Amino acid sequence: MSSASAPTLSLPGDPPGGRRAAWIWGIGVAVYFVAIIFRTSLGVAGLDAADRFDVNASALSTFSILQLLVYAGMQIPVGLMVDRLGTKRVLTIGAVLFTVGQLGFALAPSYGMALAARALLGCGDAMTFISVLRLGSRWFPARRGPLIGQVAALFGMAGNLVSTLFIARALHGYGWTATFVGSSLAGVVVLVPLLLFLKDHPEGHEPPPAEHAGAVYVRRQIAAAWREPGTRLGMWVHFTTQFPAMVFLLLWGMPFLVEAQGLSRGTAGTLLTLVVLSNMVVGLVYGQIIARHHEARTPIALGTVATTALLWASAILYPAEHTPMWLLVALCVVLGACGPASMVGFDFARPANPPERQGTASGIVNMGGFIASMTTLLAVGVLLDATGDNYRVAFASVFVLETLGVVQILRLRRRAALREREHHVVSRVEAVHVPA
Repeated sequence: MSSASAPTLSLPGDPPGGRRAAWIWGIGVAVYFVAIIFRTSLGVAGLDAADRFDVNASALSTFSILQLLVYAGMQIPVGLMVDRLGTKRVLTIGAVLFTVGQLGFALAPSYGMALAARALLGCGDAMTFISVLRLGSRWFPARRGPLIGQVAALFGMAGNLVSTLFIARALHGYGWTATFVGSSLAGVVVLVPLLLFLKDHPEGHEPPPAEHAGAVYVRRQIAAAWREPGTRLGMWVHFTTQFPAMVFLLLWGMPFLVEAQGLSRGTAGTLLTLVVLSNMVVGLVYGQIIARHHEARTPIALGTVATTALLWASAILYPAEHTPMWLLVALCVVLGACGPASMVGFDFARPANPPERQGTASGIVNMGGFIASMTTLLAVGVLLDATGDNYRVAFASVFVLETLGVVQILRLRRRAALREREHHVVSRVEAVHVPA
């Protein structure tokens, strides 16, 4: 599809956007921002958590695996909840849950209690991003979708930046309990404007009433979304692109840089910050490109996967005891593109599904990257224990899932493109026949 034929026209009933839309959407993004701070706080506290709870690499990885297992398992239920209950209710429940989870993690006296707190946090976190995507689609015109999604992800990465810059320093300055209790207050701060000001949609743009018939409705929503090739392609794009950076930032980047590469924690933290900064810059670039040239979606996704695999292999297989700093910097810059590339998955699913199914379709897509991240987090932890902390072997597990994902993307891309053209033709016909 050429850029000239990209679906940029406003559809019937398209919301107008504007300052009020930005304000309402900004409240939702603030909730997501805090959720990312809480999600990624373990990434800079992994070594501290191992000491606090006296656990090995496999047990440490269980924190993130359980959190992501809950997150991934909640995606379709959350999508259905958003479609049925609306954004405000789901975001409110999510904010309460992830705040209680962060507070519980701060005060947990044992490994088991800490695991339960991370699971609760993952449940609340799971309710944020899909809700923000739905909020954007309800308040902004459809042509703004790719850029709105990337900007939301950018603010999420800003939350990651808070973790790498402030949580890490606070841990060493104030200790475990004070740091995590203090950070949990951010959840209370964003809950106030959420309850007072957020609205699901602008006046005059209420969604059509949907018939909710319990299990029948759930099965119909999931089946209809899954039948669309664009939904499945979006899931595999998200699966393949997101997880290397997620694994690096969420848990194993800091131990790899400190234990395997001999860097200080300060230097390792700077490299993790570089991943986040790169993500923020690349996200804006990718959003602008895709908004103008829809045909760039697949090349962006596959190009990011290929470049990530090349730099990842070069870093872990470098023929010396330590990888040179220039190569670690290059790896971190490229890992920053993984998050923005994963957002391309939603840009495949969005035009393939009607508004009343957007939450469900987004949930399916969002499962992809987190299933891959969870699998790799477990594989790295198990392989580290089995090989005596051989990071080269453990980190090589990334290539297995990347290969699987690329095969699925190549298999589905033409089918999804044909189906999207059909949807685009129907939309143009409907737009032409809308009465003045």
